[in-house]
Amino acid sequence: MHPSRFLFALLATLAAGLVHADEIQVAVAANFTAPMKAIAAEFEKDTGHKASLAFGASGKFYAQIKNGAPFQVFLSADDEKPAKLEQEGLAVPGSRFTYAIGTLVLWSAKPGFVDAKGEVLKKGNFEHLALASPKLAPYGAAAVEVMDKLGLTASLQPKFVQGENIAQTQQFIVTGNAELGFVALSQVMKDGKVSEGSAWVVPANLHTPIRQDAVILANGKGNAAAEALMKYLKSAKAAAIIKSYGYAL
Repeated sequence: MHPSRFLFALLATLAAGLVHADEIQVAVAANFTAPMKAIAAEFEKDTGHKASLAFGASGKFYAQIKNGAPFQVFLSADDEKPAKLEQEGLAVPGSRFTYAIGTLVLWSAKPGFVDAKGEVLKKGNFEHLALASPKLAPYGAAAVEVMDKLGLTASLQPKFVQGENIAQTQQFIVTGNAELGFVALSQVMKDGKVSEGSAWVVPANLHTPIRQDAVILANGKGNAAAEALMKYLKSAKAAAIIKSYGYAL
């Protein structure tokens, strides 16, 4: 083939691909920020579709979606809100699935501050304990459940510093506004281990499993990119990224 014809054919192929590529708005639970950024980059490379990501508290996203926010896909930090949206006719029936099971961790930016069994909670030698709002964030609700089971809620409650979401909660700890707090393992994990500070990975039997569900919203019905993203989240490549941040599948 003549070089100019080859170039024309190549450009036509690329143009056809661009025509079919789509951009979708995705609401993502704050705990899933790092893995979702990595997944979205791979998703765009592999499919041509672009996922525009917004991160925040699942409770806030639920309220925004009910009020007509233009998201096509919702990755919640729990399974309750996507199920409710489905029941309320605001999500595509049958599209919901669990994309990850979260791991709760008690973390401090200070090395050696949190022991491997979480005994620091009983000792109480700290001024502030950060957690995400239990009403808005499932990780916050799980943290309260843990303290309830340990019989420590009443004694620790005066020390609570509540973040609107898990990202703000981590910031309280990083900036020293709280010496320690409950966050998602994914926020402090790198290359398969806690990257800095000190941590107690909370045993799963101390709280209800943090099942994180994804769902296509009514705005995304019939959208090729939304469907492609949901399929991609179930792929081996996405699974490897999700596991690398300490989630179970």
